[in-house]
Amino acid sequence: MRPLSPTPQDPVSTPLTGAAGYAMPVRVYWEDTDAGGVVFYANYLKFFERARTEWLRALGVEQQVLRDATGAIFVVADVTLRYLAAARLDDLLTVSVRMVERGQASMLLEQQALRGDTVLVSGQVRVGCVHADTLKPRRMPAQVLSALERP
Repeated sequence: MRPLSPTPQDPVSTPLTGAAGYAMPVRVYWEDTDAGGVVFYANYLKFFERARTEWLRALGVEQQVLRDATGAIFVVADVTLRYLAAARLDDLLTVSVRMVERGQASMLLEQQALRGDTVLVSGQVRVGCVHADTLKPRRMPAQVLSALERP
């Protein structure tokens, strides 16, 4: 019988940050899988969303605080994904975010879900800044632009 405690190969649960981007661990649970026992394809979008949110938080941008203070929110404008391999129950993934382009009102992010060194899903997500009430495009607030400039 397998032990019920975490195995030694489990990484520290602290996210990895640096000039190259952001990465965080994501464990695959039953709720993430389909009838075939593999991660349901749309759930990678949820994993990517969590990583983007935590990346912004690591940069000092909390989205609810941003909305309350400025009325700005981020919305996904475009997604392109490439599925390369499947993740399964109990897999420990690393989900990464790297900004590849930034404008005044949007940014293009490269994201990946990996199991070890194996890229499972790779994609690009364009995120736009909009007014929370009208959903019309707006410039990103100065504090966001400043946070995105930091290494």
